[in-house]
Amino acid sequence: MIWVIIIGMALVTIIPRIIPPFIVDYIRFPKWMNKWLQAIPYAALGALVFPGIMTVVPEKPYIGLIAGAVAIILAWLRVHIILVVLSSIMTVLVLTI
Repeated sequence: MIWVIIIGMALVTIIPRIIPPFIVDYIRFPKWMNKWLQAIPYAALGALVFPGIMTVVPEKPYIGLIAGAVAIILAWLRVHIILVVLSSIMTVLVLTI
């Protein structure tokens, strides 16, 4: 019985991941929808990163906001991603000392 449940869960998980690559070439979305769909990765990234920024130092959330601002400015200036991350870490380190 447990094998039936495991196989069923595997199918329910894999089907939604396999179907989209095969049908995406046949569907034509309006221009506004394509623009909206292209923004989803950035929105998801923001939703994942922002709670972490706010909880870097729980009693001092402004430290995370300052480090996040440093990262945003450096990324906007097209600094290499490693330097953006290291600069944010250094900002948190300096502000918590």
